[in-house]
Amino acid sequence: MKSSSRKSILITGATSGFGKAIAQKFAGEGYDVIATGRRADRLQTLKLELETKNECSVYTLSFDVSSELECKTVLGDFLAEYGSPDILVNNAGLASGFDKFQDGLWSDWMAMIDTNVKGLMMVSRLVVPGMIESGQGHIINIGSTASREVYEKGNVYCASKHAVEALTKGMRIDLLGTGVKVTQISPGAADTEFSLVRFHGDEDKAKSVYKGYQPMTAKDIADVTFYTTTLPAHLCINDVVLTSVAQANSYYIRRD
Repeated sequence: MKSSSRKSILITGATSGFGKAIAQKFAGEGYDVIATGRRADRLQTLKLELETKNECSVYTLSFDVSSELECKTVLGDFLAEYGSPDILVNNAGLASGFDKFQDGLWSDWMAMIDTNVKGLMMVSRLVVPGMIESGQGHIINIGSTASREVYEKGNVYCASKHAVEALTKGMRIDLLGTGVKVTQISPGAADTEFSLVRFHGDEDKAKSVYKGYQPMTAKDIADVTFYTTTLPAHLCINDVVLTSVAQANSYYIRRD
């Protein structure tokens, strides 16, 4: 941030799960945090927590990444005043529904495409020019093991995460020579609100996803995310696939 000597990180979807844990990790490491999300009340609670526990500044931006207008007005105005952050974590994303393609709901499909793909594109398009101008920066896209295999009833969600992988590779190619790094982190099963959202609030179904083994936690993902930012300027971790020991890939999980 232009107004601070500390490094800064902008995190989309910071109100829960990976995004919240990443905000907590980087604040603890002395970063100023720009936390974004749709739920303004949660953002304010997070701001209070982080600023109370750490010596950092926390900026909160409440907007929906799937809305071009909100991205341009809320995020665009912020960037115009403060400049681009040192790190952008494109974390906002969701799975909505778990149906065979022929039974899928258009509303579920559009929610995933608009957030997981279009949202990442719009936020990145606003942030990247400032990074190029400063000659440095790091874009971290949160992908999924679903970008590697397609599984039954995963159709559109898997397609959206395949798109994230393609966009990450494309960004890395196009940003060669600018000093901007591009990393994809692709987690497997992690115990967050992810399954609760996928199953439209059905807590029993959501809990069943993580029964019989130890899944990853949001903190695990946050720790790995931070590590990818600690390398020298001439090194970039391009891609990380991360699972618990109980999981081999999107298909195979060993349950007790």
